[in-house]
Amino acid sequence: MRRMKMTVLGLAGLLALAGCAAPAAAPDLADETYALTAAGLEEPQPAPTGEASKHKRAYLRKNTLHGEIVVQGKDGPKTLVVQRGTVTATDDGSLSVKSTDGFTQTWTKAEKFTVRGDLKTGVEVGVAGRKEGDKTLARLVVVKKK
Repeated sequence: MRRMKMTVLGLAGLLALAGCAAPAAAPDLADETYALTAAGLEEPQPAPTGEASKHKRAYLRKNTLHGEIVVQGKDGPKTLVVQRGTVTATDDGSLSVKSTDGFTQTWTKAEKFTVRGDLKTGVEVGVAGRKEGDKTLARLVVVKKK
């Protein structure tokens, strides 16, 4: 587990979503929490130190919009997906998010789906989940605090 956390945290340079701070996740959301940490939605524990690290993290949190990472889990590789953007549609079973570069992803709400904040059309969010076959399952959504 620590190895997976370090791997994902090491990829923070590739995936950093901005400004959606949230409290620690429940244990069943560990992978998604690590993905959100790498994506800048959760504060890393412990956070890297040094002035250069702070500037890099701030730049990445501000500028990364969406991406996928593959991590080695207990049961083999897992594809974790993260996205930052504006909710364009939501219903009981799905969520559509559009990033500022025009990329749109429709997420299927997973069986274990957690939302932090008031999820509705038009709000800015960070989303984390997994690819399973041709579906992108949303497991954790953090609504940006204003």
